[in-house]
Amino acid sequence: MSSIRCLVVDDEELARALLEAYVGRMSNFELVGLCKDPLEALQVLNSTQVDLLFLDIQMPELTGIEFLRTLTQRPLVIFTTAYSEYALEGYELDVVDYLLKPISFERFVQAANKAAERLRLVSAAFPDKDYLLVKSDHKVYRIRYADILFIQSMREYVAFHTSEGRILSLGSLKALEENLPPGLFIRVHKSYIVARARVRTLEGNMIHIGKEKIPVGANYKEEVMRELF
Repeated sequence: MSSIRCLVVDDEELARALLEAYVGRMSNFELVGLCKDPLEALQVLNSTQVDLLFLDIQMPELTGIEFLRTLTQRPLVIFTTAYSEYALEGYELDVVDYLLKPISFERFVQAANKAAERLRLVSAAFPDKDYLLVKSDHKVYRIRYADILFIQSMREYVAFHTSEGRILSLGSLKALEENLPPGLFIRVHKSYIVARARVRTLEGNMIHIGKEKIPVGANYKEEVMRELF
């Protein structure tokens, strides 16, 4: 896998310098920019490929959370903040991890490895293709595998639930399952396929993905436990 291209966004100079030093110690990471606010970051994102965003939350004018919600195409995101109360909201936005300042190098490496593993799974499954073409409402949507939370069967339709919303398309879950990279997705119920990297918790027979609870079918429980937990 090629270098992971990182962008740091933080209004504090010392925080930017620390993350710059940490990224520099990672052999497979490449720093493509240091930005003091989201507007600077937007210029970089519009002109440069960014795989991973280290994003502060509390910044003047526009917070990291508000900025993230404006992006239609998001890189992977690791929040960096001094405020622990934003952790839940960060997970609802499906960030890779949440680093609480002051950030130790050990904790940074742990978060960076999570992001690298998610990117590796996509690259290994489809080295030249990381997206799916889906027809819906007389349009063709290009849905990145990394953006899919789960896929739901709805009679003759399948619903793609992504970080940006839901896209409904004619088709069957069985046919779709055969064309999805198994390293990224797993069938957990007759009506649901989930993205492995998005699964947070198993509670009884329910998988938590963000705010959603996905049922685990009895016929799939053993494989789900073996593969995910």
